[in-house]
Amino acid sequence: MVENIKRSSFEVLGMCCATEEALVERILKPLRGVKDVSVIVPTRTVTVVHDVLLISESQIADALNAARLEASLRLQGETDNEKKWPDLTTMVCGLLLALSFLKYAYQPLGWLALGSVVIGFPKVLLRAIASIKALTLNINILVLLAVCGTAALQDFWEAGIIIFLFSIAQWLETRATHKAMVAMSSLTSMAPQKAVIAETGELVDVNDVKINTILAVKAGDAIPLDGIVVEGKCEVDEKMLTGESLPVTKELDSVVWAGTINVNGYISVKTTVLAKDTVVARMSKLVEEASSRKSRTQRFIDHFAKYYIPAVVLISASIAVVPAALKVPNIKPWFHLAIVVLLSACPCALILSTPVAIFCALTKAAISGLLLKGGDYIETLSGIKTVAFDKTGTITRGEFTVTDFSVSVDDISIETLLYWVSSVESKSSHPMAAALVEYGMLNSVKPIPENVENFQNFPGEGVYGIINGKDIYIGNRRIGARAGSERVDCRTQCQSPEISTPNQCCGPTLVGVFRLADTCRSGALEAIEELKLLGVRSVMLTGDSSQAAMYAQSQVCSL
Repeated sequence: MVENIKRSSFEVLGMCCATEEALVERILKPLRGVKDVSVIVPTRTVTVVHDVLLISESQIADALNAARLEASLRLQGETDNEKKWPDLTTMVCGLLLALSFLKYAYQPLGWLALGSVVIGFPKVLLRAIASIKALTLNINILVLLAVCGTAALQDFWEAGIIIFLFSIAQWLETRATHKAMVAMSSLTSMAPQKAVIAETGELVDVNDVKINTILAVKAGDAIPLDGIVVEGKCEVDEKMLTGESLPVTKELDSVVWAGTINVNGYISVKTTVLAKDTVVARMSKLVEEASSRKSRTQRFIDHFAKYYIPAVVLISASIAVVPAALKVPNIKPWFHLAIVVLLSACPCALILSTPVAIFCALTKAAISGLLLKGGDYIETLSGIKTVAFDKTGTITRGEFTVTDFSVSVDDISIETLLYWVSSVESKSSHPMAAALVEYGMLNSVKPIPENVENFQNFPGEGVYGIINGKDIYIGNRRIGARAGSERVDCRTQCQSPEISTPNQCCGPTLVGVFRLADTCRSGALEAIEELKLLGVRSVMLTGDSSQAAMYAQSQVCSL
């Protein structure tokens, strides 16, 4: 039974704002086989969970189209759905209306306005009837009342304008929400739809690929499914998924994700999930679910609209009926005023603006690698005045770099000192050691760990090793105390270049000083500056020493 349940998405162009969400739900939920209905107003998308044995996708679309909602099945990855031009009915209606302006030159042309009403009115009427059947009071009914009232006054020119402007407004809303559709499509289509089987070289649909299938990914290709590298080595661009600006090295047993790009090299990937369960697919579902969770503002506006639209109709009716009941002379201006109130108080812009803004924010955040559970959290973020950042790995790169390296005695060259330091440190796994070795290589000094004898590591202090009979201590101030307390042969110590004078055998001599720092990440300064422009204060949290914290602060002290 579970295999018969399917999740289908429909594009519903006739759904202009949240007031028609109730109309969609009242049409679909009573249908046999429909399990759940989710409406995303900004993208005019209706997602239906249904039993394919009881109701098909075409039957669902037909039910929506019976209410003139212009529904069609949305295919995965489909983005070319922008209506660049209004439909034929709207354009003919507008043409006739424009020609009717020539009545001032030739009076009979004024009747073309009636033709404009006749052509455009059926679409408004059918959608209003569908709303009435579903017991839903929305904009379609307001427009119907306005057109009927104007036509009753035999002002066909104004009736034609109402129909034409309403149709154009819907078209403009469709174009405005197209950007939100494109944003969602860029998320859902991040992963390719085809994959290459490594064993046969066959190109197949990703939805047909089973778990534990070996796929081939060449340089420049997008990785089709989440998996593990079983052969080859390459660098992968993951910024579209994680926001990481630099390519990440992938080798044997490395995890890769669908949608990321193989920058160079060839790899074979063993799939670990199906296409519907990739990270990208789950992100898309989470964004849809988050969009369907209304924020406090949305809930307030929707609740407000339930009373606002009937109130508008009541006020408009009162403006027309009360003067008539009082037998006010020349009642026609009051009827016109009632129609003006009916149209000018249309709540579509108010109801549509909030969900569109929230949806775009959720989608933009997801594309940047940040998932939010709903609009409430965006509204919470808007009220934040102070942001606390962790230092290591957030403000800073989390990788040490050498900022200063100098020799303290004249008879030792910096190349010799770099050779000692890099050779001893090459036997250590500490992050600082890697930075020192890299610094030596940048200065054309290659470490030779084979020449290091009696290597020792002193946690929290430093390292020790013997090179060509010379005792080399590298570390912080504590290692100096340890070096001075070591019982060493005086002759050996005095022969070492570390001793400033051959007659001084009381302890080691400081022969070099270096400084390491965790430098700021690229973009950290810009991000903090942008927060400052928004009126948000930034603070840094760290468990490092005050010197390390002050150095990190100095790199962003321009703020």
